[in-house]
Amino acid sequence: MIVHIVMFKFKDENKEANLVEVTSRLNGLVDLIPTLKTMEVGVNFTESERAFDLSLYSTFESKDDLKAYAIHPEHLKVVELIKSVTIESKVVDYIL
Repeated sequence: MIVHIVMFKFKDENKEANLVEVTSRLNGLVDLIPTLKTMEVGVNFTESERAFDLSLYSTFESKDDLKAYAIHPEHLKVVELIKSVTIESKVVDYIL
């Protein structure tokens, strides 16, 4: 199984509304992308210089399934939104 984790730091402008919108859109991908096995989206509550605002934990059966997810049109729509409301992101992918 492949684990894909992404953390996002959001812009201050409309931050709360953008967190809600991105969370909703990400959660909606589970029903739209067949290669996406599971997804968990969490909004951070810790106040810290090191903290990011939102994290995404998703799983796939294979690296090819992750690649298919990455280029899926529905995923790319959410990526476009995320890029417009965030200032930074970090990713890690690993085999479980």
